[in-house]
Amino acid sequence: MARKLLVVESPAKAKTIGKYLASDFKVLASFGHVRDLPKKNGSIDVNNQFIPKYQLIAKNKKHVDEIINAAKSCDTIYLASDQDREGEAIAWHIEEILRENNLMDGKTVARVTFNEITKPAILDAVQHPRQIDFNLVDAQQSRLTLDYLIGFNVSPLLWRKIRPGLSAGRVQSPALRLICEREDEIKKFVPEDYFGIHLFSHKGRTKFRAKIIEFSNKKLETKSIKTQQQAQDIVEQLHGIPEAIISKITKKQKKKNPSAPFITSSLQIEASRQLGFTTDRTMRVAQNLYEGIELNNESVGLITYMRTDSVQLSSLAIEEIREYIATNFDAKYLPSKPNSYVSKSKNAQEAHEAIRPTSILRTPESVKRFLSLDQFKLYELIWRRTLSSQVSPALLDTTAIDLVIGNATFRANGVMVKFDGFMKVYQEIIEDMVNEDEEARLPELVEGESVPVDNLDITAHQTEPKPRYTEASLVKALEELGIGRPSTYASIIATLKKREYVVMDKKRFMPTDIGAVVSQFLTNHLTKYVDLQFTAKLEDTLDDIAIGKQSKLPVLQLFWDELNTLVQEKQGVSREELTSEKLDENCPVCGKPLLSKVGKYGRFIGCSGYPECKYMRKIDRDGNAEEVVAPEEIPDRVCPKDGGKLLIRSGKFGKFISCANYPKCKHIENIDTPETENAVTCPECKKGKVIAKKGRFGLFYSCNNYPECKTIFKYEPIADSCPVCHYEVMMTHTTKTKGTQHICPKCKHSIKV
Repeated sequence: MARKLLVVESPAKAKTIGKYLASDFKVLASFGHVRDLPKKNGSIDVNNQFIPKYQLIAKNKKHVDEIINAAKSCDTIYLASDQDREGEAIAWHIEEILRENNLMDGKTVARVTFNEITKPAILDAVQHPRQIDFNLVDAQQSRLTLDYLIGFNVSPLLWRKIRPGLSAGRVQSPALRLICEREDEIKKFVPEDYFGIHLFSHKGRTKFRAKIIEFSNKKLETKSIKTQQQAQDIVEQLHGIPEAIISKITKKQKKKNPSAPFITSSLQIEASRQLGFTTDRTMRVAQNLYEGIELNNESVGLITYMRTDSVQLSSLAIEEIREYIATNFDAKYLPSKPNSYVSKSKNAQEAHEAIRPTSILRTPESVKRFLSLDQFKLYELIWRRTLSSQVSPALLDTTAIDLVIGNATFRANGVMVKFDGFMKVYQEIIEDMVNEDEEARLPELVEGESVPVDNLDITAHQTEPKPRYTEASLVKALEELGIGRPSTYASIIATLKKREYVVMDKKRFMPTDIGAVVSQFLTNHLTKYVDLQFTAKLEDTLDDIAIGKQSKLPVLQLFWDELNTLVQEKQGVSREELTSEKLDENCPVCGKPLLSKVGKYGRFIGCSGYPECKYMRKIDRDGNAEEVVAPEEIPDRVCPKDGGKLLIRSGKFGKFISCANYPKCKHIENIDTPETENAVTCPECKKGKVIAKKGRFGLFYSCNNYPECKTIFKYEPIADSCPVCHYEVMMTHTTKTKGTQHICPKCKHSIKV
């Protein structure tokens, strides 16, 4: 019988660790948090030292019961949840549950942590247990309390003032503000025209180009030439000059250092840029790699813990990486001493490690057959980044060549990689960086030499606003501003999407109408709680609590006093003030002012005389307005279901007929009765005809005997039977590559027409 119990968070981790420990160990999973605050007011006692009133999480009760039963027969209990604040809190909750069930007497209850799930790391952790760190528990409880106080006091204000179901969050709201402010910048941006002039030349077979930097002893910046006429005047003065003189050559050698190993945020950023992964997808896959993958009937954790803000590597890991470089690369790729890195986060826990492979000898190719495609891609990214962090810097030769033609000077920039160094293993992708005159390969030239003028070219340009945030650039911005923590970025983004505050447009965040209204309300009326500096300072305060520099109660009391006072002050703000904006336009029906409003389905333009006047225009995502036509009554006809009037309405897929008593009566008809005389008889029910219909995914064909018959075809049916299975209809389909084909919907036999 097992005399020792070790509790981890996930079953996958339990399975892996169970194979490393002796038979006297029983390993169980808590399946994450075991207790949480009830989702109702009063779960935090604001009048009694902010004592939380926890309850068991219903879905995890059976796992808690299993832990309790196992603990009864064990002498030693190891709490081995994750090593961050949340993991420390889980360990504390389990200890509290054991205490409440009188299972602490005569038993040793200890806390163990490990950075990787390998046999040596697990055995070492069990041999060096510690007590629960109550500073970390206090920091987690403070975070939970702050989030609860904002959620249960600001969110109801949004429900009453804007619409039910909305939410505000300590970190999600500042993130939403960033997205909305960027959108405002884009809308207000006024493009500016400018022109560039390039000289094209060559030497031997090497062609190159140079950009004008000076004319008539006047320096020209990127946007100095404002009109095409200015550019043409310059080119005309230089026209006909056959050669350019090399006036100056500047050569420099630049050293480019490798990037630090991954922390949580940099992994999310690079996985987004290089692999197209969302932050949530990255963390899910990383969790799988950390908890263990079956390799030749052995479960192995392939990477270290993926929630970390430390860039440090253990001495053992560095030694193994350097040995790998020495064995597999030329000697010049191994620096004389290990590369070291410093964490940007002031409170980074340097005792932890960066995200790295548990063994650099486990190459991506060697484990590829055991991994899913996502797992392989992410593991390879982590492996390459870790390896490259200990490779020598790259050496780049940069060259700037000035060419004089007439009274103008042009400059060509070039770069050559003298030594690729770490770039042989890994290179970052930099987002939103556009260089019109990217550095190129240049021919060997000497000062005073002449080169031919092949062409002088004018290019038109226009300034552009900053782009909308991608997941990668939003994470980078949040990290730089100190908002949230690496482990929270995925949940922040997921919440913004779930609440429909943002939508993704070409993989970039665009605020919805309701998201913009919520952000505007919080910015105007609860400014402090979306202030970027305030949010960052609050994160620093939580970090200070985690290391014992501050106590949680004074922090919570000050926060609550200010928040409660402000929320009470804002109760009188009118809903109309928040969701409506007066326009400089009058209603074409009644002459009253028009308002821009936010409704259940987004922004629209409506008459201020509503409900007497029902004039309305919809506004699409691009801000274009479309007049909403009032439903038209059909004379001499009534609804066949309840006898109500029939109306012609406009919907997402065009016009249709419905009952005026909707939603009580949901009778619907097509606006036009489809031609059925020549239509194919439905091969399933033999009663109806197969007619064309338009749905949310385009044109399809279905039986008009619906709902009795629910036969649907993707392509147009024809009255030919299948020569293979003899099904009564074939479908005709045309593509660019295969032309027109007849396809059997049953056996998929195809005939080229």
